Amino acid sequence: MSRTAAVLVASTRASSGVYEDRTGPVITDWLRARGFEVAGPVVVADAAIAESLAELLAQHPDVLLTTGGTGVSPDDRTPEATTALLDMELPGIAEEVRRRGAAVAPTAILSRAVAGVAGRTLVMNLPGSSGGVRDGLAVLGDVLDHVLDQISGGDHSGH
Repeated sequence: MSRTAAVLVASTRASSGVYEDRTGPVITDWLRARGFEVAGPVVVADAAIAESLAELLAQHPDVLLTTGGTGVSPDDRTPEATTALLDMELPGIAEEVRRRGAAVAPTAILSRAVAGVAGRTLVMNLPGSSGGVRDGLAVLGDVLDHVLDQISGGDHSGH
């Protein structure tokens, strides 16, 4: 059975064509390289993030990754929209992304990104920068198979 994933980009400027989204394709390629069937990336304005998250979650992907909207700008709403849909949070994932990112860019500590589980979907917010996305995917890559196994009811082998 193939694993499925969705990628959601929160960027008002990219969604309106001011510039091309560069983070969504990085995430999509990373997931496909790991054998996921990927929907997206879907690019939406920051204001549409909550509705778009809910629509993608309704498709029950194994993984839903977002990029953008995790900072402190007035339009950044991705963490709040995500938290509202989670059944449980996985704070260690987001903390590790911030920790690794801060070693390269001190502003990484300003990220409000969250990660968690909604139903049987792993949901994770990634920063809106290419470097931040790569840092986040490196963290996720270390635990992805294990967390998906756990979400689907697997045992705790492999510790």
